[in-house]
Amino acid sequence: MPTCTHCGAHVSERFARVFADEDGKIHACISCSANAGIAEAARERATSS
Repeated sequence: MPTCTHCGAHVSERFARVFADEDGKIHACISCSANAGIAEAARERATSS
């Protein structure tokens, strides 16, 4: 099961597919990051692809 590299919390496979970086690492889960920050990071990744 994927985990957040910041706090070690388990995240769902679905969360990992959406928010993991190109190496598959999740740098911020919902528990340790504001939802707005997660959405912003996802938008930045989408536009840089």
